[in-house]
Amino acid sequence: MSEQARKTAEALEYLTGFGNEHSSEAVPGALPIGRNSPQRAPLGLYAEQLSGSAFTEPRTHNRRSWLYRIRPSAAHPPFTRVDNGALRSAPFTEAVPDPNRLRWNPLPAPAPGTDFLAGLWTLGGNGDATQRSGMAIHLYAANADMTDRVFSDSDGELLIVPERGGLLLRTELGLLAARPGDMAIVPRGVRFRVELLDDDARGYVCENYGQPFELPNLGPIGANGLAAARDFQAPVAAYEDSDRPTEVINKFCGNLWSATYDHSPLDVVAWHGSHVPYVYDMRRFNVLGSISYDHPDPSIFTVLTSPSDTPGLAGVDFVVFAPRWLVGEDTFRPPYFHRNVMSEYMGLIEGAYDAKAEGFVPGGGSLHNMMSAHGPDHETFDRASAAELKPQKIDDGLAFMFETRWPITATAQAAGADHLQRGYDDVWQGLQRHFRA
Repeated sequence: MSEQARKTAEALEYLTGFGNEHSSEAVPGALPIGRNSPQRAPLGLYAEQLSGSAFTEPRTHNRRSWLYRIRPSAAHPPFTRVDNGALRSAPFTEAVPDPNRLRWNPLPAPAPGTDFLAGLWTLGGNGDATQRSGMAIHLYAANADMTDRVFSDSDGELLIVPERGGLLLRTELGLLAARPGDMAIVPRGVRFRVELLDDDARGYVCENYGQPFELPNLGPIGANGLAAARDFQAPVAAYEDSDRPTEVINKFCGNLWSATYDHSPLDVVAWHGSHVPYVYDMRRFNVLGSISYDHPDPSIFTVLTSPSDTPGLAGVDFVVFAPRWLVGEDTFRPPYFHRNVMSEYMGLIEGAYDAKAEGFVPGGGSLHNMMSAHGPDHETFDRASAAELKPQKIDDGLAFMFETRWPITATAQAAGADHLQRGYDDVWQGLQRHFRA
């Protein structure tokens, strides 16, 4: 943990608004006016476009940014394959998809000197990274900064959810600080380095191979509610002018590739566009729910969605269970028993989750694949069935869910992990027969 990183994080300023056409310059005059690629870019910089979507995608879905940098990205030596460590990618073929309900304890502490990239551990996923479809679920545990190396993911965008310890993300477009309770998005192809704001860090990562995340449509909710676009924060331009050798790791079609540059590639002095990183405080989520009866479907808690070719059927949704009031009359208030065509991975950032009395701890996670029956454990069911139905504030926990249209296949390392809870099914064994004809 760097004290300098913490001071840097505390002093950060941001641009605001999700999906905006942002612009920023670290040096006045670095952004060209009236054109993107002048014959000579200002201040002797190189103009370069970073496209996160095809040129011809509809304007509402098009993601691209123009970068004005000290050296062009094309100036680098060849990449060579390096070991993937515990990082895996789709298609996941190490095991068959498992219909059983699975739950894991937090990742064990990493070896000393483990940075964010080395600490990535893949739990599972679906789809095919080479076809830009599906998603992967990773966990991370780190106790060291990424020093003189940066990472980029050509396979998808990364949604990072810290659970313990804050992160300083130094990206090509500027700096973001993400602490427990925040989530951060690093778009496909954007290079970044992670420094720790505390002695160690732990959390979750959703790697989205498909369409970039967007805010869900609100429909009959109206113009306001759920996650507000203005609460998403984008970085202001900040650059490194360094001639130190820097290792650049690129994840490409499921494998890691490395090249050593003679300079830092985080050398963007100015930029404008819509293909940008973000950080979002999940406690700002405007929770909507029932004020009469019944527990709403969890889709009402969707922060971001990655749409597929079928309307309403997401490649992946990011859902947060933020602090909220429960007031439903004659209502079983915890999440109900259900089976779902979607597959659900749930993680816990702090406190407790209102559908589980024990065993689901911060840093852990549960996987309920499509049509697997799940819901409150027997202790939660008994307590909620007899509770006095007065207004109740749920503010002792923060949980989230990655929900996806396809089954999630666990990796071999996840299926055989020591921190896999072998007795997870037992939490439902105390449910008794109450039927009376």
